[in-house]
Amino acid sequence: MAKNKINHDDAVLVIGLGRFGGAIATELARTDREVLAIDSGLDRVQRFSTIVTHAVAADVTDIDALRQIGAEAFGTAVVAVGSSVEASVLITANLVELGVPNIWAKAISKSHGMILTKIGASHVIQPEQEAGERVAHLLSDQLLDYTEVEPTFVMARMFAPGVLIGKTLAEAGTRRDYRITVVGVKSGGADFTYATADTAIHESDQIIVAGRPEDVDAFAKLKS
Repeated sequence: MAKNKINHDDAVLVIGLGRFGGAIATELARTDREVLAIDSGLDRVQRFSTIVTHAVAADVTDIDALRQIGAEAFGTAVVAVGSSVEASVLITANLVELGVPNIWAKAISKSHGMILTKIGASHVIQPEQEAGERVAHLLSDQLLDYTEVEPTFVMARMFAPGVLIGKTLAEAGTRRDYRITVVGVKSGGADFTYATADTAIHESDQIIVAGRPEDVDAFAKLKS
């Protein structure tokens, strides 16, 4: 059941309740964050009214409408409107003018993202591009999961390549020879555990590795 009072100190303003914004609002609510969700579509607002703290139907491009709902009181806002570049830019500019200090904005292209950054967005997300890059890595068959922490540093889950089987990580020399760090190991049906230099790797073990993208990709392709 949705709450009806918002503590703005820890609350998040989510503008746009499409797939992206709706997923953010739902997950924030699941983790007990207070959320004010805004969308121009009444049906979407009604659908989320029992999920988030408060949901409002409003013209999100109108700065006066944002003032009326108290947008300036929020420390964090998410602009999840991506289908209209003009609307996304206008909403972000309005939030900047209202003094919202932490603005996350969705971009549908690199140029869109550059504009959002220039007008004051604190963080720009390109979910389609990021998802596409992740899937491209997973299609290699060697990787089970892949996360880019930043362009020069990634983490990946994979089955241990043959060069590690029957050795400890110290014996395998993963940092020295392959320039990657094994941070976790999962053997059989057990949970992942932190890896140490003395951790022994067995056939069919899953490992989590971290390093530069090119080094992680090269390591994942090792067979023996």
